[in-house]
Parts: sequence; C-alpha cells; structure tokens
Amino acid sequence: MEPKRAQWGSKIGFILAAAGSAVGLGNIWKFPGKAYEGGGGAYILIYLAIVLLIGIPVMLSELTIGRGAQANAIDSYGKLGHPGYKWVGWFGVIVAFIITSYYCHVGGWVLRYVASYATEPTKVYADPLGYFYALLGYNAVTGETWFPLTAVIFAGIFMGITCFIIVKGVESGIERFNKIGMPALFVILIILLIRALTMPGAGEGLQYMLIPDWSKVTFSTVLSALGQAFFSLSVAGNGTVIYGSYFSDDESIPSAARNVALFDTLAALLAALVIIPAMAAGGADLSDGGPGLMFIFLVNVFNGMPGGRVIGLVFFLCVLFAGLTSLVNLYEVSVEALQDKLHLKRVAAVAVIAVIGTAVSLCIQAIVSDWMDVVSIYICPLGALLAGILFFWVAGKDFVLAAVNKGAGKPIGAWFYPLSKYVYCACALLALIAGALLGGIG
Repeated sequence: MEPKRAQWGSKIGFILAAAGSAVGLGNIWKFPGKAYEGGGGAYILIYLAIVLLIGIPVMLSELTIGRGAQANAIDSYGKLGHPGYKWVGWFGVIVAFIITSYYCHVGGWVLRYVASYATEPTKVYADPLGYFYALLGYNAVTGETWFPLTAVIFAGIFMGITCFIIVKGVESGIERFNKIGMPALFVILIILLIRALTMPGAGEGLQYMLIPDWSKVTFSTVLSALGQAFFSLSVAGNGTVIYGSYFSDDESIPSAARNVALFDTLAALLAALVIIPAMAAGGADLSDGGPGLMFIFLVNVFNGMPGGRVIGLVFFLCVLFAGLTSLVNLYEVSVEALQDKLHLKRVAAVAVIAVIGTAVSLCIQAIVSDWMDVVSIYICPLGALLAGILFFWVAGKDFVLAAVNKGAGKPIGAWFYPLSKYVYCACALLALIAGALLGGIG
C-alpha cells in the first residue's frame, strides 16, 4: 500500500504557498525594468491581458494535472492515462533544477546585502559596482578574477535555510513558512511603496508607470511580456504540478488559480511602483533591468535618501522572502521526484539535491543574467507549450472540463476549453519561435 500523500492543511495555506512559488526574483528585478522599457502603463496593460488569457489557463492545467495524478512531477503525466508522456514530466523537473541553479546563487547575493546593510552599509555605498562585482569574483578595472568565497558562504547559508523548510514537509514546512513569508513580503512592499511615493521627484516615475506610452510598444514588447509572464508565474518547471498534487478533490482549482495569479501580478506591480518612482527621485537611469537594477542602481538611490540604510535593509529582506518562497517550490519538484524514484527518505533527497544544486549554481555564477534570459525566453515557453498540448489536445475536452471543475462551486464555462486550446497554445508557440528567430526577447 502506498503511503498517504501529503496535503495542504488549509486553503489559504495552499494559495500563499502557490503564490510564493510564483512571486520571486522575476517580479522584483525583471518586471520593473521591462515595464519601463515597454512604455510603462502600456506594458502593464499588455502583461495583465496575457496573464488573464494565458497565465491562468496554464496554471489551471498544471494544477489539474497534479491533483489528478497525486504523484511526483515525472509520473503525473503518465498517470493521467498517457504513459508515453512521462518525458514531459522529466523535462519539467530538469527545468525546475535549471532555475534553482541561479536562484540559489542570487539568493546568496541578496542574503549578503541584507547582512551588509545591517553591518557595513558605508562599504556598499562607497562603490556599489565594485561591491557587487566582488561577489562575482571580478575586478572591473583590472579584469582580475578569483574564486568568490563570500558568494559560496552566503549561497550555502541560503541553501541551508531552504533545505530546513523543505525537510519539515508540506504542511509543517512549506505551508507554515509561506503563511509567514508571503504576508511579510507584501507588508514590506507596501511600506516601501509609501516611502517611495513620498520622495521628491517620485511623481515623474509614478506617472510614467500609470499612463500608457504606446509609442514604445513594439512586437518585441509583447513577446517580452509573454516571456515574463511564463517566467513570473512559475509555469513549465512543474512547480505548480507538484503543489497541485497536494490539493484535495473538494477544493476549487479555478478559484485557486485566479488567486495565485492575482497575488503574483500584484507583487510585480507593487515592485514596479516602488522601484521606478524611487529611481526617478534619485535621478538614476531607469532603463536597466537584471541584477544591475537591484544591486547597483537601487543601491545608489538608497544612498541618496534619508534613512537609506533602513530602507535598503527592508528592501533586501523583501527580496530575500521572494527568493526563498520560489526556491522552496522549485526544490520541492526535484526532492519529491527523487524520493519516489529512488525511494529515499526526505532528508536524504533534500541533501542530494542541495549538494548538486549548490555546485551547479557556483559554476554558472558569471553568466547568471544570461542564464535567466535563456530560461525565460526559450525554456519556460517550451515547457508551457508541452504541458498545454498534452492537457488540451491529447487529454481532450471532456477530461479537461471534468477535471478542472471538480470541487468548484461554480463550474467554469465551456468557453474555457477552446480559448485555452487555441489562444494559449498559439501564444506559447509564438513566444518560443519569436525568441529563437529574434535571438532573445528579454
């Protein structure tokens, strides 16, 4: 007899955990920069449309696959009556592990900045670019490189915190942490928002983010929003599948998917409304995204404002919570698969994944930003497309509507199936093809 599968202790616990899996670095360091480049309010409107038309359907499909299979991410596709499609599950597990390889490392950077703002903010302010490069083991002036011991130590600490949460299990570890971490994240974002909007000169940045500038919108802007949505909503890495497998049959998946998408999008919007006005007030270059936005340009902004040390500390604590909630979900995918496939105890499976993940993360430290672009531009759309084809085209209409509506108080309409089957899959394919043809949409 198979052991009873773990389940979420409460509906709110699942929603916060699933939202935590989606809310991460993509919301805080990629979305604000992309929104600025894409016309501010115009990009936001395009992104919201993509989340409604594409993001929610793919979350619905992955949650349903997980709940229907009640298995690890690899076996979930085979247990739905399509054993030949286990390779889609393998692909998702690999994607999750690829994403964790930079989350672990970047999480170490964030943890280092939390410690720096608490103990030595003057060193950060003295040379923000040099301080950040020191974490990478690189001297921008001389070109000298070295093995960054500091990065290793803090990545290890970040990994240790993640492993502690995962070892505790679904309800006692993952759910309990997210019940604390997610509310804390939003409280911190709201505090930062109030501070940012009260800074002299912030109004220019706020106005830009709220008023659409359609002159900056191109075809690449739409493709960029597509890639950002796939990456931000944490689809294609089977994280949503594995969390769905802990979902009971009497809970509404459509309601859960809407709530998760809402929290994720709200976090991205709050981050943009904090960062862009703050940088406008500080006179910083608003056109840069990626690590430089958070570790270099924002640091300069904090340096020039009253109470910058406290604000910087609070901001990086916010980013730390976002990174932890996402990494916990991503590692759960690999840990659960290792437990089932090799029949390992949870502690042993966590230890194996942690050691391999930490080693890989250190190997790609010099190309973290490029690595992230490859994942969001190519891998996430491909994974989402594979899951969509299997769910909407192979499983069929009757199965999809019955599985999605199980436990729903108000069944979703029949319109959902053709919209998801054609619009969602077509957009995922478009994002993948365009990324390949244009050499990058990020």
